[in-house]
Amino acid sequence: MPTYRRTTRVPAPIDEVWAFHSTIDGLRELTPDWMHLRIEGVEGPNGEPDPDVLVEGAEIRMSMRPFGVGPRQRWTSRITEREPDDGGDPGDRAHFVDEMSGGPFRTWEHTHAFYADGEETLLVDTVAYRLPFGPLGDAAGPFAKVGFEGMFRDRHRRTIARFEP
Repeated sequence: MPTYRRTTRVPAPIDEVWAFHSTIDGLRELTPDWMHLRIEGVEGPNGEPDPDVLVEGAEIRMSMRPFGVGPRQRWTSRITEREPDDGGDPGDRAHFVDEMSGGPFRTWEHTHAFYADGEETLLVDTVAYRLPFGPLGDAAGPFAKVGFEGMFRDRHRRTIARFEP
């Protein structure tokens, strides 16, 4: 399965970067405008609407229309793992994983990893994916990284800007 990875150093402690990425507002702020994201609904693991923090079992229903072209694409994502940091100590790390349970890809598993490095955080996004269209999608899979690059470059730029003094 093809994998995309991007790593960035963020000028803020892990607990702050982790908290920001753990909310639906963080998702909204990090999604490039050209994706035209709409959050249709968010449920916690016990069905509670609009939880403050996206914990394991939370589900996000959204739609997007990249570049405003074509019909809106529906996307449902579930947080399948979540391991928070231990308090910002050197060497701390944290991660969460969201998996697409409905949407345009056959498989989408996005791991958001955070590593403490003094007063900074190393942010690592890793996406394992499979495109639609069976064998044709599998053949094109490695080339999809070109499309991911712009989106994740923008997400990481926004993350840095959010925390710059």
